[in-house]
Amino acid sequence: MTRTVSMIAAALAATACRAPAHPPNPARGWRAFEDVVAVLQSPRCISCHVPGDAPLQGSDGHRHTMNVKRGADGRGTPALRCTTCHQDANNDALHAPPGAPDWRLPPPAMRMAWLGLAPTALCETLKDPARNGGRDLSALEAHLRDDAIVAWGFHPGPGREPPRLTQPELIARFVEWKDAGAPCAASNPDDH
Repeated sequence: MTRTVSMIAAALAATACRAPAHPPNPARGWRAFEDVVAVLQSPRCISCHVPGDAPLQGSDGHRHTMNVKRGADGRGTPALRCTTCHQDANNDALHAPPGAPDWRLPPPAMRMAWLGLAPTALCETLKDPARNGGRDLSALEAHLRDDAIVAWGFHPGPGREPPRLTQPELIARFVEWKDAGAPCAASNPDDH
């Protein structure tokens, strides 16, 4: 009997070690997501996450000059590829075309358009692999952490304002939202 009690105690202890220290908090998760929204809808991100085929530019979000279009692969049209002007790194000249490796928009089949979305709609879009590039939340976190164009947004070059959070702060807020169950509202009506 002592052995059985010891085994049960060990199993309970192991389960307790795996349990989260704090249960998910949807309200805290939503507050974290509001910070994520502020970055994703900043000019550095929203210029390429558009529903149409023309990217935006500038802090005012005006239509890209030279009639630039998304193209079949998100990298521009055959006559005007994104990399014609956008090189692998920023130019030091004020307001010169910014650069990062593989400069592009999301492809037309997966536009990941956030322009004009309310926070709840953006949340639902991010959680839907059919609208987010086929990613689960862990893959989205990796995208925010590892993609060169995402990293560029935090170091946009002379004359451009970066988002209000740093990239590590964005990732931390995204993880906080994800760990809270990725709520798409401040609280869940089922919790009441």
